[in-house]
Order: sequence, then C-alpha cells, then structure tokens
Amino acid sequence: MKLNLVQARTGAAWVKLGIRTFFKQPLALAGLFFMFMAVMTLASLLPFVGLALAMMLMPAATLGLMVATQVACEGHFPMPLVLLTAFRASKRETRAMLQLGALYAIGFLLAMGASWLIDGGGFARVYLGGNTPTRELMLESNFQAAMWVFIGLHLPLSLLFWHAPALVHWHGLTPLKSLFFSLVACWRNFWAFATFGLMWLALLLLMVMGISTFGSLLGNQGLVGDILFPALLLMASMFFTSLYFTFRDSFVIDDEVPR
Repeated sequence: MKLNLVQARTGAAWVKLGIRTFFKQPLALAGLFFMFMAVMTLASLLPFVGLALAMMLMPAATLGLMVATQVACEGHFPMPLVLLTAFRASKRETRAMLQLGALYAIGFLLAMGASWLIDGGGFARVYLGGNTPTRELMLESNFQAAMWVFIGLHLPLSLLFWHAPALVHWHGLTPLKSLFFSLVACWRNFWAFATFGLMWLALLLLMVMGISTFGSLLGNQGLVGDILFPALLLMASMFFTSLYFTFRDSFVIDDEVPR
C-alpha cells in the first residue's frame, strides 16, 4: 500500500460520487445513517459514561457506513448488520477498532474540555444539544473563543481518524499506523480535501438559502424549520457516503478496494 496523490478537482468528484451513490440506494443509506445517529444519541444519554461511549463508537460506525457505500457501489442493498462490520471481523480487528475508539474519545473529550475552560461550558452545552443557541450567547467573546479552540483542536483529530478505521479494516494496519497514514494522506492531498470541504459547505449554504427563500415566498417561516432539519440529515448521510471515495482514491494498494 502506498499513498496516491490526486488533483484538487478530485475533491469535487468525491462529492458527486457520494451524492450519486446515495441515490442508488437512498432508503438503505439514509436508514443506516439514521440508525447510526440513533445509536450515538442513545449511547450519549447514559449517565457519566454516555458521551465517552458514543465517541468510542464513532470510528466503528463510520467504517460501517463506508462498507455500506461499497456495497451500494456493487449494486447491492446494504443491510443493517453492515454497521457492525468492525465487530464481526477478527478479534484482532475488533480490538484495534476499540483502541481507535478509545483514542478518539480521549481526543474529543480533551478538545471539549479545553473549550469548557474558556467559557464555563457554554459552547459545549450548545454543541452537545443541551442548550438552545441564542444570538446573545453566540455573540459573546468567550463563546466564540471556546468555539474556535474546539475547532482548532478537533480538526487535526478528524484528520487523524479520517482514513484510520478503513485502513484498519481493509489493510490490517495497527491503530497507530492507521492514524499516521491517515494524517499524511489528508495532508499530501490537501487541495483535494479543501475542494471537498468547500463544495459540501457551498451545497449546505445553497440548501439553507433555498429552503429559507421557499418559506419566505409561502409566508410560512415555521415551514422552514420543519423542512430544514430532515434536509440536513439527508445531506449529512450523503456526506458520510462520500467518505468512502476519499479513502478509495487516496491509496494505491495491491488488493484493490472494489470500485
């Protein structure tokens, strides 16, 4: 296995492939994403350990959605058990995925803890859904500082884990090696990932503006909220579908991941 360097426009191709593949199996992929969200939400509700447990499940759940995308690419219907791929493989892989989960949970909690120290937990409670954001709160300097500290710490964490679950599953790398190669792949293909991120941001803004305009034309702003939330969830499921292609094209391997 070696790193594959791609052009910046490949980032746009990843977005298109994610959306196109989603619409090949929209019910299955959307349903799996909603199951993923439900499991994460229920886990986070457990007292004391809920948030840490939910974050520990993130790498395994992300892998499950990537495998579901692979199945959809092959023209098949991904079944719910695909979400458990990380725990249905060998004991070695299960152990490695749990180690990845523990490392991700530690990193996430440290980033959230750093933001808590700045504004006393105001941003953390909003981010985790405990408080409803208000205009006054979001304009506070401490809230904004906490938000940027969290983003600044969470971004490198995300890059470390971007490809890591897939590298453990498909290429048998150890957790530490998978984190290293994930970070290197994201850095060496910086412009492709920048294009990827900017395209998703542009699509998000267009969708929000379109729904808001539609509600204004109908004179019913309450409709905006009713439509916006499910639309955001569908877009998020398309985003997770596109992650498989970022991995597939970032590495040249002997046993090629099915395209």
